[in-house]
Amino acid sequence: MQPQLEQSLAEGVATVVISNPAKRNALTSAMWRALPPLLARLAADPDVRVLVLTGAGDTFSAGADISSLREPGADPKRLAVAAEEALAAFPKPTLAAVRGHCVGGGSQLAAACDLRFAEEGASFGITPAKLGIVYPASATRRLAALVGPSTAKYLLFSGELMDCARALRTGFVDEVLPQGQLAERVAEFTRILVSRSALTQAAAKEFADGRSGREAHWAQQERASGDPAEGVAAFLERRPARFTWRVSPAGNPSS
Repeated sequence: MQPQLEQSLAEGVATVVISNPAKRNALTSAMWRALPPLLARLAADPDVRVLVLTGAGDTFSAGADISSLREPGADPKRLAVAAEEALAAFPKPTLAAVRGHCVGGGSQLAAACDLRFAEEGASFGITPAKLGIVYPASATRRLAALVGPSTAKYLLFSGELMDCARALRTGFVDEVLPQGQLAERVAEFTRILVSRSALTQAAAKEFADGRSGREAHWAQQERASGDPAEGVAAFLERRPARFTWRVSPAGNPSS
């Protein structure tokens, strides 16, 4: 099967699948290169409310396809950083659903998601020290912000893998599910996200990611959206809220 990024959309949830089963879903240069424009298209689609990133079969991703390091003119580090930054900047909630190995570039992408759910037995590692490669500064800072400087150094200095228990304890993953229950839990949780206010989510994502200076913008969006009035009415009437604010096809907020 040709290595590729597969995508689907159902009930507001876009799913992107890293598919290269012959190499444990390692990402080729072409796959790294394809991810930013794919994310741009999904970000501009008003029907997309949530993005799930996962791997085909029983593994998330073994990282970059090492054979690509020998391609003439290849710069997989630059391609990986571009993909990571595009994923981190995605304007809607993102969730990595992890089974099996999540290593190297796989962990880099998982860390760029807003949330990470993992199935028991998954393992995580960042392995540039085994190859003599300098891990990108942006990815290092993102990892340290996620798990703390000590755990980031442990992973980067040693290249050792950590299991789900340690990943949960250090904050690398948000939930660990028993075998066979990951897909059900991801479906349940993304349904919850789709039912909530996209306005709240977009502003919260920006604030939580440390981007500042747009407080007045979001206050204006809140006033213009009508979502607070709808939320209060739905609560008092004991019904699901019907929020209308969305990110427009141009990537700008609209109501």
